[in-house]
Amino acid sequence: MSKFNPQDLRIIPKQSFSIADASTAPLTDEDEDALEEQLSDLTKQFAKLQRVLYAQDKSSLLMVFQAMDAAGKDSTIRAVTKGVNPAGFQVSAFKQPSKNELDHDFLWRSATQLPQRGRIGIFNRSYYEETLVVRVHPEYLGSQKLPHTPPLDTLWEQRFESIVEHERHLYRNGTRVIKFWLNVSKDEQKQRFLDRLQNPKKYWKFSDSDLAERALWDDYMQAYESMLNATSTEFAPWYAIPADNKLWMRVQVASIIVQTLQDMQLEYPEAKNVDQFKEFEKQLLSE
Repeated sequence: MSKFNPQDLRIIPKQSFSIADASTAPLTDEDEDALEEQLSDLTKQFAKLQRVLYAQDKSSLLMVFQAMDAAGKDSTIRAVTKGVNPAGFQVSAFKQPSKNELDHDFLWRSATQLPQRGRIGIFNRSYYEETLVVRVHPEYLGSQKLPHTPPLDTLWEQRFESIVEHERHLYRNGTRVIKFWLNVSKDEQKQRFLDRLQNPKKYWKFSDSDLAERALWDDYMQAYESMLNATSTEFAPWYAIPADNKLWMRVQVASIIVQTLQDMQLEYPEAKNVDQFKEFEKQLLSE
């Protein structure tokens, strides 16, 4: 395993986090074979810990993934959950809200997808879109039927407060929340977009809106920086994961997941009536 500690990627609460100072490139120099070996080992550990979480049935884990397009959210989720029992986790993707979702507060639609006790929930995008996409496109507020709209700076601060209190509530009730911002560079995004445009099998991944959003890169970086600084807490931390190398990124994400589950001090529940098990065993063997 690398000597690098992925916990160093955590955004420390109440400290000034600067995207300009955050690396998009790997922070260690390891070859692909070594990274593949690490990822394989970590996913096996993840699978074992997930089984204990499921059996204990007292707490849950929520993972939130946010990033610019082509940062690798989908492939990272697939890679780190490889081998994990699909009965023990669910992935929820949040895109443009429906009419029904717009008839509720901005946290409602994600709250309906929270993991049950013993399960793992993965949000591919999340309620944070309401402080990112909507902040860059404030015209979207017109469809949200808000009873009143304060000045925009005030609105974003209110939404940050609502999110922090929501995550505090989850933590108090047994749901650990870890959040990953996959920090891809603008140059790397360009190369990945070109790869999609030059490969017919990847045409489906590309939309003309991708270029429109890319043109707003600086606006998005400002929105991300404000959001990350306002909502990384001790009970629901953000991790800024360098994302220009997908395999390195996946190893860091998997390591943080494993460490989080280990910190939850999971244990298999104690069996009841153990003293009767020998008798049950005898009955079965006598058949």
